[in-house]
Amino acid sequence: MSTSADPALPDNWGRWGADDELGTLNLITDEVRAAAAAEARTGRWVSLAQPIVPNPMVSSPFAPGRVNVSPVQHLMSHTGVGVSADLMLVTNHHARSTHIDALAHWSTDGEVYPGRPRDQVVTAGGVTSGSTTAFAAGIVTRGVLLDLAADGPLPSGHAVTSADFEAAERRQGVEVRAGDALAVRFGWPADPVVAEVPTPGISLDAVRWMDRRGVSLYTGDRGDAYPPLDPAGPSPLHGVALGRLAMPLIDAARLDELASLCAELNRYSFLLTVAPPRVHGMTGSPVNPIALF
Repeated sequence: MSTSADPALPDNWGRWGADDELGTLNLITDEVRAAAAAEARTGRWVSLAQPIVPNPMVSSPFAPGRVNVSPVQHLMSHTGVGVSADLMLVTNHHARSTHIDALAHWSTDGEVYPGRPRDQVVTAGGVTSGSTTAFAAGIVTRGVLLDLAADGPLPSGHAVTSADFEAAERRQGVEVRAGDALAVRFGWPADPVVAEVPTPGISLDAVRWMDRRGVSLYTGDRGDAYPPLDPAGPSPLHGVALGRLAMPLIDAARLDELASLCAELNRYSFLLTVAPPRVHGMTGSPVNPIALF
């Protein structure tokens, strides 16, 4: 465990050894994957990713002003042989792109899980530990949706707690188990919002609950609140779940279609597959999570 870690906060540093790069993905055992595969019974499926419309690089990212901000810039490449090709510049950690955060994305007191100095891990040549390399084989596990917005979007500034999670479990007839990926629907868009309208967000109490239940991966249409629920403390999801528990996060998911399908089937668990590009040494990557029922 990091010597600088706050003992009052949940912490997985040292739990899986000094060389670990998987974090809570270690909770996805062969048995968990086999049980997850049994969730695929109907063939119905849905994507949890936002669609992206790239901006052409020839317009520059600053003009014209009517072009929506996109995490992807796109450039056509002339091959000269009758074959179309293109180049793409991607901003990985962007609110309009569903992406997965690697463990090196967040540091705690200058250290990256499981206790390496950040300046040795995040280098000009790439990330040497806790990077997207950990996702190279993909992620396959049971997913559970807790739809906190079944009766409408959560209120502005609402702190999501363990009581919200357990009420959703009872209402939906589902239970989050060790190794599960947790999807949480707030009913808010993932896009940035104006500062005058505080967003709801995950509380530290909710992160402690995820730790007790053995959640392996978090995704949601929202995550940490903006402005922070507790400006004096660490951000619950990025600072504690990602930074201390070593729980990868899929940010900026789109969950409305998932919620509709779950309600139609009256099933809130599914087989979840997450297969980011097999590119090593990055702090994050765009991803298209697929829920299969």
